[in-house]
Amino acid sequence: GGDGRRLARVIFRTVLPLAVLAAGAITAFWLMETSPQAKPRPQVHNATLVGVTSVDYGPQHTVISGMGTVTAARQVELKPQVSGEIIELNRNLVPGGHFRQGETLLTIDPTDYRLTVRQLTTDVAKAESDLQLEQGNQLVAQKEYKLLGETVSDVEKALMLRRPQLENLRATLEAAQAKLEQARVDLARTRIKAPFNAVVQARSAGVGARASESTVLATLVGTDAYWVEVSVPVSQLRWIRIPQTDGDQGALVRVYDSAAWGDGVFRQGRVVRLEADLEEQGRMARLLVRVEDPLSLKPDNRDKPAMLIGAYVRVEIEGKTVPLAVAIEREFIHNGQSVWVMDPQGDLAIRPV
Repeated sequence: GGDGRRLARVIFRTVLPLAVLAAGAITAFWLMETSPQAKPRPQVHNATLVGVTSVDYGPQHTVISGMGTVTAARQVELKPQVSGEIIELNRNLVPGGHFRQGETLLTIDPTDYRLTVRQLTTDVAKAESDLQLEQGNQLVAQKEYKLLGETVSDVEKALMLRRPQLENLRATLEAAQAKLEQARVDLARTRIKAPFNAVVQARSAGVGARASESTVLATLVGTDAYWVEVSVPVSQLRWIRIPQTDGDQGALVRVYDSAAWGDGVFRQGRVVRLEADLEEQGRMARLLVRVEDPLSLKPDNRDKPAMLIGAYVRVEIEGKTVPLAVAIEREFIHNGQSVWVMDPQGDLAIRPV
């Protein structure tokens, strides 16, 4: 009875698992043989309808864009060269007032300076009279020297001919004339005039105030031209024509101020200088662009907008010509660095610019 039980346990532990495995293998083989077969489909070529535009190679003009600030090309704090009470102001001597070169801005009391001119005029007349009298004495001295007929030293001869007296009176006359000329200059300086065509930026003087040589009367800005200080990347300088000598002509520039003038309106200028240093923060190069008649005062520019000092503007600089290139619209540049091109086979090729 014990042997039978042992045999049964052996059969249960070995034969039964083998039988289960065999049955599983047979079932898997049957499923694989009887499963449905997937039929291959023909490959379909998917194509997307796109629009294309042709491009042509040839000479192309480059344009460099940048931002800039309008500044004064000429600016001066006007101070008097003589002191005195201000007795008259030009009615245009207010911020925004315009003056032509040589036009009187204000007048300092000239009374004292006129009296000085009259006094020194008298001094000059007296010095001239004294010199004429001495020249008469010179003739008498020369006759006496000839009648004497003696041989004397050069020093004695000069004394006998009264040469020191003559030189002294000549020097006195020259000094009196110089003082008179200076007095006339000071009198003329009591009328403060515009040193150049200008617009008044600020006024610090008033009628009745006493002005000295350290008094700031007004701040003037030249109206013949303004500068636009433009910042551009250093890498783009090679495309910009910058004058090297006074006879060179810089690149043409269009200046836009959309906020003040509207879209599409611009003033025209030219690059005149490259500043010696870079911006401290952005390390950008700085160009000076000169715009003539910025306030449109000349008849030819009456229909053009006026520029404002301190305005932040956009500029387009006409760069050098590339002899062989393609002009591509900015909308065709993908990711800022590539274009999509149709190759001769009609396939899409993505190429870096």
